Amino acid sequence: LKALARAYFEEARWFNEGYTPTMEEYLPAAIVSTGYHMLSTVSLLGMGDIVTKDTFEWLFSDPKIVRASAAICRLMDDIVTNKFEKERGHVACTIDCYMKQYGVSEQEAVDALNKQVVDQWKDINEEFLRPTAAPMAVLIRALNFAKVMDLLYKGDDGYTRVGKVVKDKIASHFIDPVPII
Repeated sequence: LKALARAYFEEARWFNEGYTPTMEEYLPAAIVSTGYHMLSTVSLLGMGDIVTKDTFEWLFSDPKIVRASAAICRLMDDIVTNKFEKERGHVACTIDCYMKQYGVSEQEAVDALNKQVVDQWKDINEEFLRPTAAPMAVLIRALNFAKVMDLLYKGDDGYTRVGKVVKDKIASHFIDPVPII
């Protein structure tokens, strides 16, 4: 929670100063400001005996699967919310930082960031190919966070402006699921 508050403060400072950070400055704070690290920790509560002190220590070591899930959230969010957030006055996003640092167009930045999303999915898959010290149920929890972001941010902002597509997808998962035989 302290790291999340620090990341929010850093973004607020950038906004108030009108500063567009470099990618190396922006991403560490922006990935933390997704709340994923905190949510990953809190989501383990109530899982019973499967979660041990070792599991929390593994989680606090900043494992690749949690970093990748948080990066997917930040990148996909910034790609689809960029225009809307500019209109309402928001801190520079990944697209702005990438464009400024590399001198590319918005579309080139979006293409590069979409490639990074694909690379993050590869990192998540790798964690399942080579199981870590964490139980599979914990890895699946981190995977599910990334899948939610894919559902909400693929192509449009389904988080801020929930529409029929997102409602139908959620209904298909929880109300009318496909039976598994």
